[in-house]
Amino acid sequence: MRFSTFTKAAASALVAMTVSLGAHAETLRLAIGTQDTTINCATGGLLIRELKLLDKYLPRDGKYKDVQYDIQWKNFTSGAPLTNEMVADKLDIGTMADFPGSANGAAFQKAGKKSLFITVLSGSTQGSGNGVVVPKDSSATSLAELRGKTISVPFASAAHGMLLRALKGQGIDPEKDVNIITQAPEVAGPALQAGKIDAHADFVPFAELFPYRGFARKIYDGVQSSTPTFHGSLVNAEFARKYPEVVVAFLRAAIEADRLIASDPEKYSELIEKVTGIEAPVSYLFHGPLGLQTRDFTWKPEYRQALKTSIETLHLMRRIDVTPDPATFVDDQYIRAAFKQAGLNYDARLKNYDKLPLKANDALTGKPISDTRRLAGLWVAGEPKVRHYAAIGNAFQDLRKLEQAGKTVRAVYVHDLIHGIKLLAPQAWFARDAQGEVSAFLQKDAAVAYASTNKGQLLDFAALKAGTGGR
Repeated sequence: MRFSTFTKAAASALVAMTVSLGAHAETLRLAIGTQDTTINCATGGLLIRELKLLDKYLPRDGKYKDVQYDIQWKNFTSGAPLTNEMVADKLDIGTMADFPGSANGAAFQKAGKKSLFITVLSGSTQGSGNGVVVPKDSSATSLAELRGKTISVPFASAAHGMLLRALKGQGIDPEKDVNIITQAPEVAGPALQAGKIDAHADFVPFAELFPYRGFARKIYDGVQSSTPTFHGSLVNAEFARKYPEVVVAFLRAAIEADRLIASDPEKYSELIEKVTGIEAPVSYLFHGPLGLQTRDFTWKPEYRQALKTSIETLHLMRRIDVTPDPATFVDDQYIRAAFKQAGLNYDARLKNYDKLPLKANDALTGKPISDTRRLAGLWVAGEPKVRHYAAIGNAFQDLRKLEQAGKTVRAVYVHDLIHGIKLLAPQAWFARDAQGEVSAFLQKDAAVAYASTNKGQLLDFAALKAGTGGR
């Protein structure tokens, strides 16, 4: 009886002590804003969340020993509303492109606060990713043919900056020679289909997604303007000052997400489709080997310059009235710490400009692929992996056999011979030279010029598919 009484008393004391300790435990909110449909942000949001990677790296010792984490995720379709919630202290970390990121820094500064651009996630030092599309039945094949036309673009976006520079590069005055209106991609898609606009400029992935869905054609890629562009993650500087280990943990999770998607881009492109509705072949166009953009966490000089250019451009456009200092806006100490903890060499990666490499054999010949200038790929429905081919003719030969056998091909990929960017083959132009070798091009005039120089023949996707050209 005495033992029972003692046990009850001890238990009560233990419960009281536990409650007391719990009352003093800190609850640390980590609120993260994502842009799920902007698939270049996947390693800084969607994949971390869906694969529950953050829990693996959050600190749980030292000053974090008794911390209870309150992880909050919120998805946005663009950077502006995400920035509004960051400035209002409703979010601690957010992911967006260089232009909206610059606006984020300006908004914090205007509010007497500060945000930090802590990492790049994915981008192109050459400018690929932003693009211009026209309705599928449009006669336009280049920007020069848009003079006097109506072009929509999300204002103050990376695509907006690309469009302005691209038009000026063609000798087109953006204020006098074309009518530029603001439209978000969800509005521009129906407008293209209804013929209410002549062209639309947009960021990842819409310049590829709209053509993939069959109602638009891509006529211009940002790589033609040679203007670097990127997506990355920002943090409230005050949060980073108080909880630097948590910021590094977030970046460790991002690095893990990058490793996973690099190991199996088809699998995780399917996951992105499941969450966002953006078809896996479009995500693979970016995230697969030799993709349209390169996933890269390092602050290459080109990305620092892109940020500086976006700040200057937004100021000239009167979209911001204060200008963050790029030298202090970018803070690479957290990503460097994350690299070190992960056993990676940040400085070596900083110097490396290579895309995710392709290690594959030609699906038709079985021989290793070493020359990727005329690389092609087929993603066959029901197959977990993309088939790769060293020659475009090989891919189309297989395509015909597959379709004759009643199989469905989800996507056909080729690479532009001039810029090396991956393209959706139905949107490309082709030239077959005198030796019968087929090359792919983003623009018709480039294919015409190549065919003329090499005594060859201009071809489109339908001609190749019908077996008219290529070996």
